[in-house]
Amino acid sequence: MGHWWYRNIVEPGKLPLLLALASFVLTFLVTRVVTRLIRAGKGPFRNLTPGGVHVHHVVPGVILMVLGGFIALAGGRRGFGSGVAAVLFGIGVGLVLDEFALILHLDDVYWSEEGTKSVEIVILTVALVALILAGFLPFGVNEIGPAESTDRFTVVRTVAVNFLFALVALTKGKGRIAVIGVFVPFVALFGAIRLARPNSPWARRFYRRRPKARARARVRAYRHDRRWSALRRKAEHVIGGAPSR
Repeated sequence: MGHWWYRNIVEPGKLPLLLALASFVLTFLVTRVVTRLIRAGKGPFRNLTPGGVHVHHVVPGVILMVLGGFIALAGGRRGFGSGVAAVLFGIGVGLVLDEFALILHLDDVYWSEEGTKSVEIVILTVALVALILAGFLPFGVNEIGPAESTDRFTVVRTVAVNFLFALVALTKGKGRIAVIGVFVPFVALFGAIRLARPNSPWARRFYRRRPKARARARVRAYRHDRRWSALRRKAEHVIGGAPSR
């Protein structure tokens, strides 16, 4: 176990990233527990309203991200300072992304249906950082062998092809698949060859004169949403709390 830890985490300089991820997840979970208690009127926690202004926790989150970022730039990737910077940055990211929906809508939508966007972003961020910790590199570069990595053309071609897959998946309205596909090319390829979502830029451009393709896209989107949307929403509500009616 100790050898694996050193070879895969310490030696490649991934320990700060692991600390940042752990502090990010822990901060998000603790923040959601505290906000639920405030919402229910239980416990000693209350909203901060100095001078009648509600100070959202995204504010200290931004401050901690700035501190952690500057300390990391000054201290390098190893040593005690890098660990402190990673923890501060992770805590800040947890506080900021917990209110991502507020930043997106410029409105206090924390306990509304729009507020579940914050939970989606947090889950996606955790997945991407976990992929990086596991050794995945963007656009499938990690799949190139030692001999191929010396050939710049091979590297550029691999990156360009996988980037194209991710871009096609994105224009087809498959944002989550496109983002994950940046690190796992097969996922991007799957999203690129599947039918586009009916309201996506791809569908508006290429299905305009193909009524059968438009109909198939609507049916497939309906079946997919009916099968997975309710389950996804339920999971988000369990993690982040159910929206107010």
